[in-house]
Amino acid sequence: MLDSRNSSGCGCGEIAELSGPLTLEAAIESALSQVSPSDETEVVPLGEACGRTAADDIHATGAMPRFDNSAMDGFALRCADLQGGHCLPIAGTIAAGDAPRALPKGTALRIFTGAPLPARADAVVMVERCAVSGSKVQFATQPAPGDNIRRRGSDQAAGQMLVPSGAQLAPHHIGLLAANGINRIAAARKPRVAVFSTGDEISDGTCAPGQIPDANRPLLLALVRQAGAEATDLGILPDEPKATADAFAATSERYDLIVTSGAVSMGGKDHIRDALIAAGGDVNGWRVALKPGKPVMFGRLGGTAFTGLPGNPFAVHVGFHLFVAPQIARLLGARPARFATVPACAGFNWARKPGRAEVFPVRLATYDKNGLPVLERLGCSVSATLLPLSEADGLAVVPAGTDQVSTGDRLSWHPFCRTGE
Repeated sequence: MLDSRNSSGCGCGEIAELSGPLTLEAAIESALSQVSPSDETEVVPLGEACGRTAADDIHATGAMPRFDNSAMDGFALRCADLQGGHCLPIAGTIAAGDAPRALPKGTALRIFTGAPLPARADAVVMVERCAVSGSKVQFATQPAPGDNIRRRGSDQAAGQMLVPSGAQLAPHHIGLLAANGINRIAAARKPRVAVFSTGDEISDGTCAPGQIPDANRPLLLALVRQAGAEATDLGILPDEPKATADAFAATSERYDLIVTSGAVSMGGKDHIRDALIAAGGDVNGWRVALKPGKPVMFGRLGGTAFTGLPGNPFAVHVGFHLFVAPQIARLLGARPARFATVPACAGFNWARKPGRAEVFPVRLATYDKNGLPVLERLGCSVSATLLPLSEADGLAVVPAGTDQVSTGDRLSWHPFCRTGE
């Protein structure tokens, strides 16, 4: 059994090490069970709202268009005034931005696109079907009421739902809200996420003999911020259990989520589990039937969720998308997106050992005759390198029971273009 030396001594941090790893689906549920949406919100200017999560449903304050207006450059008239003829005197001009005015009886008004429709007018004839001679305009055809008019409320009614609660605001949302005269929104507070790296072998600066640069922390900080959270860099934890436990205890209640990389396996330097328990935390899930990233840990430290990812950089990237990104989405009050739901097919042959679901980088090579993406596998399932990932268009996954992938087989993938990576 796992050493459960927590502050209460109640043994609630114990996990049966011999019970086998969690399935990928169970691990995602375990990760999500550690977090719940925050009810804290803040009002932000619309110009700063892109990427933020709407805290409430946002409804239209009025109809769109706000008034009847012309859909064309041309002439506004009352169709009945053309009975018995095709020519009317021009009574003036009305442009976009002008105040509404009335159409004098028996006349036409020159009108431009977006201008308010004059009172009494019931049609607009496009300029291409008009011939102007001096102060009169002749019409090539008899218009019908409603021609080339955009009616008030034809795009949206007053009270129309514009953005639902939990939606992450994109530029097209910003444009829609601005068009409705909305210049401030209530946004969910950004989750506060603390990021640690672990290990004496990594360095922030000049590497001593035997050391390597820390790639995981910069990677995680960037991914956390991209997901819409506030990321705090808490540096590198040494391979020393007490120092690690003290660092965890100091973060308690200050963050919504702590994310670490490394030291969650079963080696002599893998002390994250014991350190979390020593700091007063609980371990609620450990080890996943996943490649790369079997040594993943989920838990809590007081009111703070804890996710411990493996130490290899590609495994960190995979673990973030599978576990941390959904946790951040739930903290924001959004519905966590499922991973790798886009259908594709394999453009490669691959024999593999079954037993663990496997995530791997892929490049979009072409499309098949049905329009499905054909994916090329990159790398050789090495979790310590980021080079194949840097050349990838996304990540694909095969289920734990799959032992053979052949060209043309169906796959599920997670294209990076969908997340802006």
